[in-house]
Amino acid sequence: QVQLVESGGGLVQAGGSLRLSCAASGRTSYTYYMSWFRQTPGKERNFVAALAWGGGSTYYADSVKGRFTISRDNAKDMVYLQMNNLKPEDRTVYCCACAQTYVTSSAPNNYDYWGQGTQVTVSS
Repeated sequence: QVQLVESGGGLVQAGGSLRLSCAASGRTSYTYYMSWFRQTPGKERNFVAALAWGGGSTYYADSVKGRFTISRDNAKDMVYLQMNNLKPEDRTVYCCACAQTYVTSSAPNNYDYWGQGTQVTVSS
């Protein structure tokens, strides 16, 4: 089992920045990907960014390329999402997810563990 706890969400004006954090605990040594998704109530989770835990490769949704950066602190089992130049359409709940098999990193159904999410609100 892996437990994921997100933090760092909040209210920011358009053009501003936030850094989300995800603390992982448990059997993290079997992780292939740590990723961030957007979760809109009643709708499907949408891929934001992924990080390959072994090699460190990163992947991004087109909508956030150049604005968001996913990174990690292996020693602390932490994953971060630095979000710059935030737009009103970035407003939603952001969830951290862990995949422990080698799968397509952008597909939410491939992930084994999920955090509860953290709310990001961007005012125009």
